[in-house]
Amino acid sequence: MYTSLLYEVQNGVATITLNRPDVFNAFNNALSYELQDALKQVATDTQVRAVVLTGAGRAFCSGQDLKAAQGDEQSTFYDSLHQRYNPIIRAMRQLSKPIIGRLNGVAAGAGCSLALACDALIASTEASLIEVFINIGLVPDSGSSYFLPRLVGSLKAFELCTLGSKVTAAEALRLGMVNQVVAPDELDAAVAALAARYAAAPTKSIGLIKQLLNKAGAASLDEVLDLEADYQQIAGESRDYLEGVTAFSEKRKPVFRGE
Repeated sequence: MYTSLLYEVQNGVATITLNRPDVFNAFNNALSYELQDALKQVATDTQVRAVVLTGAGRAFCSGQDLKAAQGDEQSTFYDSLHQRYNPIIRAMRQLSKPIIGRLNGVAAGAGCSLALACDALIASTEASLIEVFINIGLVPDSGSSYFLPRLVGSLKAFELCTLGSKVTAAEALRLGMVNQVVAPDELDAAVAALAARYAAAPTKSIGLIKQLLNKAGAASLDEVLDLEADYQQIAGESRDYLEGVTAFSEKRKPVFRGE
């Protein structure tokens, strides 16, 4: 039983909802560790083939709960990141299943990092992203300094991190920070459609693609070519590959099982 998030699995899709709407889903200790646990669940549950990550109420996640942090003087920033936030980001990027961020409202600080760690982002027109760390004299963490320049380039990343500028959903789409922007009343349908598509896709291939893209940014061309060969062999030995080829020969839509 979780106290700070909601967890539901339906039709191959696990929906994880940060559930502290009274503080815009800000992270306290409980939410941090519960999200780590939920990500472990989706990793081991063979029925889950896609994940939706979102927030309850009007926000996606407003980052660290500063009031909760003030009541925990024994914890250092270093320990907090290594024990609470970094395991979440690592688990998201290592998960061999696609994570769709349902960006329903503001994603600030570590909440922005959490959004950028998703594999796909669908945003409401009311959503925004803010690298708010500079406003309290801190530096980006939880992966923001890794993800942001890869998405928007180093110059824009420096601007967003040092000015703490709010990025609207429309601007985020222009910059390549989100995949799609829809009206608030269309958000659920758009997310459900993409989640259903991924839940019916060849999951093993998607997991291998995630690994390739994760490694490509720090690898040489020769290293990437070797990785592609290794991963293609793995994919080519999957049941879904056999089903894909069979369905093509039989001129029908393939039924992938994620195996």
